[in-house]
Amino acid sequence: MSDVRRTDAVLLLVAIVWGSSYLSAQTATAALPVLLVLFARYALSALACLGLVASRRRGSGGSRRWTRAELRAGVPLGVTQAAVLVVETYGVAHTTAANAGLIISLTIVLTPFLDRGGRRGALPVPFFAATGVCVLAVGLLMSGNGFDSPRLGDLLMLGAALIRAGHVVLVGRFTTGRAIRPLHLTTVQTLVGTALFLPMAAHGLPTLVRADPAIWAQLVHLALFCSVFAFLAQTWAVQRTSASRASLLLGTEPVWAVAVGVALGGEHLTALTGFGAALMVAGTYWGQAVERAHRSTPELRLPSARASAHSPATHLDKDSACPSRPTTASPTTTRTST
Repeated sequence: MSDVRRTDAVLLLVAIVWGSSYLSAQTATAALPVLLVLFARYALSALACLGLVASRRRGSGGSRRWTRAELRAGVPLGVTQAAVLVVETYGVAHTTAANAGLIISLTIVLTPFLDRGGRRGALPVPFFAATGVCVLAVGLLMSGNGFDSPRLGDLLMLGAALIRAGHVVLVGRFTTGRAIRPLHLTTVQTLVGTALFLPMAAHGLPTLVRADPAIWAQLVHLALFCSVFAFLAQTWAVQRTSASRASLLLGTEPVWAVAVGVALGGEHLTALTGFGAALMVAGTYWGQAVERAHRSTPELRLPSARASAHSPATHLDKDSACPSRPTTASPTTTRTST
């Protein structure tokens, strides 16, 4: 297998693993309280990350401790990541795995609205058209078999998509232009999440210990495959391909969420929700392509802008700004550390 195909295969595997995470979370929360599931997922992920850090430290023959930048970024990002997973997991527990995977993909079109740091002017009209397609798709997905009241889980997944978009923006602002190692940052985040959920899940630890082996298999899948493996594999693959190619392959996540939900979860798609699923995938791909093209277009500076660049006010802004601005999200980064 060539290097290109091997990289593509890894990215596609990451998308499949992420797509399967919604059914695994739904199965686990059907048997255990949501907070207990989250604690187990974080604790197992933290143990795996600590093991990887320790093995890399021994392999390098030196003591490479966490830097201040990694701790300063990891702690707040661990809190926002925990908030994402709380809302997302509660949402998965009250909707279908297919709907959860599709609605959460709204993160792709929500992030540019929140991240205005590196924006070159207003977003183009086609982006808003793509967003409108996604909103229509969400309405169709929530309708189920008819236009009744939206399900609680669908509304929670909408909230999770919004919170995740904010989390992605913060990841960019806290890490861009800083020497931060992805594995160390992820380890800090998993430790923060473990500490946050331990007090709320402590009374249920005996229940967790007595859980069925099938439930433990779902928890291990969520922790080791959907979190640790997927993140590290994504990082490895993205370094070996273009962002556009990676985004295209990782953007198939909602397709796999639907496929896993229907094939393994016994879920059924009506004609209406099937049409909504197709619209959601099309809208997110369209919006991502428009936003990426807008972001990569060279900025045209007017003579007045060049003249103002020498003014004291502009110099003051530059001195007070961050050394570099974050890029907006694509599917390559929407699951950066979950």
